[in-house]
Amino acid sequence: MARLDGRVALVTGAGRGFGRAIALAFGREGADVAVNFNVSAAGAKEVVAELEALGRRAEAVRADVANGDQVRGMVDRVLARFGRLDILVNNAGIMTRGQFLDVPIPDYQSMFAINVTGTFLCTQHALRPMVAARYGRIINFSTQLVRASVGTGGFAAYAATKGAVEAFTRAMAHEFGQHGVTVNAIAPGGIDTDMSRAVMTPEYRARRISELPVRHLGQVEDVAYCAVFLAAEDAHYLTGQVLQPNGGWVMA
Repeated sequence: MARLDGRVALVTGAGRGFGRAIALAFGREGADVAVNFNVSAAGAKEVVAELEALGRRAEAVRADVANGDQVRGMVDRVLARFGRLDILVNNAGIMTRGQFLDVPIPDYQSMFAINVTGTFLCTQHALRPMVAARYGRIINFSTQLVRASVGTGGFAAYAATKGAVEAFTRAMAHEFGQHGVTVNAIAPGGIDTDMSRAVMTPEYRARRISELPVRHLGQVEDVAYCAVFLAAEDAHYLTGQVLQPNGGWVMA
């Protein structure tokens, strides 16, 4: 049996990047997957097609994770289609790079709304069926920028949102472990993605690679591996933890 046979997962921001890789990895491990998107409709449709080709049930579900009514509707739709919700991956997020004194307040507010409030809303609505079933796996997304190089890389505002996600992860793990729900986070670092390519200058990219003990950037599949590990039933004794696929950039 595959590690996620019979499970149903909701992956936010699953039309591209980490979310896409995780949704497909879950499908290969036997899970049926709800593929959330907000603007990446074409990407989400492709992911659904790939999942169905694997023999999995899949559906693209549009919702702005920062909108409570839309999140409620999304979870209701997942339950109506699949009958259950076992795994939530709070992957949807945005990043704006800029020196702290130059970051426009609207940019910070948008990052906070999606990265933090979106994680809060999706978790709140997904927890209700998980608590009722006395089983759940919630996986939040952080970043290594919480731990290193936030002062020199122009990511202080973004790192602040992800620091909030990690604090939220620990609080939820403590509160809901008694209900059979684990809550963990993944904090990638040095991963080659559309988002990282958009904000990395060639010089910054070269410097980051030179700082990594493995001397190369990771791939989205390296992060998907961590998500499968945390989503599996065998991970029942891991909660409140932050996995750090980062090529050794931060060792803690």
